[in-house]
Amino acid sequence: MTSAADDLSREPTPDPAEDNAYFPSPYSLSQYTAPKTNFDGVKHKSTYKGKLKVLMIAAAERYVLLENGKMFSTGNHPVEMLLPAHHLMEAGFDIDVATVGGYPAKLELWAMPNEDEAVKATYKALKPKLKAPKNLADVVDNDLGEDSHYIAVFIPGGHGAVVGLPTSEAVTETLDWALSNDKFVITLCHGPAALLAASLGKKESPFKGYSVCVFPDSLDEGPNLDIGYLPGRLQWLVAGLLREQGLIVINDDMTGKTHRDRKLLTGDSPLASNSLGLLAADALVQEVHSKG
Repeated sequence: MTSAADDLSREPTPDPAEDNAYFPSPYSLSQYTAPKTNFDGVKHKSTYKGKLKVLMIAAAERYVLLENGKMFSTGNHPVEMLLPAHHLMEAGFDIDVATVGGYPAKLELWAMPNEDEAVKATYKALKPKLKAPKNLADVVDNDLGEDSHYIAVFIPGGHGAVVGLPTSEAVTETLDWALSNDKFVITLCHGPAALLAASLGKKESPFKGYSVCVFPDSLDEGPNLDIGYLPGRLQWLVAGLLREQGLIVINDDMTGKTHRDRKLLTGDSPLASNSLGLLAADALVQEVHSKG
């Protein structure tokens, strides 16, 4: 007996806005998306009353060029962006959004859980900032220092994170600032691709020896191709390059795993979004309470 999903096409869907570009196939979306997340409430409701904020570095790129010349129509995954953000905002931490170049953030709206009130409410609250974000280079010049009002840097996932962020000098400077000033870095799924920027201009990555969760390369090399989520092979794989830089990838599958190593908080996939939000809100609340 077959399910209705089995009858769906596994061919990636053409994106009419760009030549040779594709959205995920209908079948892959039936496997990877849902109308609701596993969100079941926040732990910290308006716990923090101060002025510290979280700096979100969002992807401003829509398309990932693949080995076969096709392009994947992507951006930031909405659950990976908005569910962790929901926990942080509900705890009392405002979020500023920045992109490389100050261009509007891009989202994979085909993955939006349209029946999830927490995600929808957070999208509504952040939409003006996503449409008109800060230029990350300006944030580096004007807002990062020992007395910065940012307590953490949050880099959501989605394949859009592999374009631009790993080679951005502004991302490098932001991560340098976070490490030098004992700030949190929060990221998940393909978002850890941005950590590659930390090695630019250095002999080795300052994240060498850190343990992380990240989206498994095996899925981007296998099932994501087989079910038509991707229209071709990626030109490089996130976990593999992180390992080459000396980071320790602790997962090889997608289970919703999260992990904390010092002040680096990571999750493996969209399935980790809620847990990472809880972990991050806990960590930030404990940090401000410990410092009085």
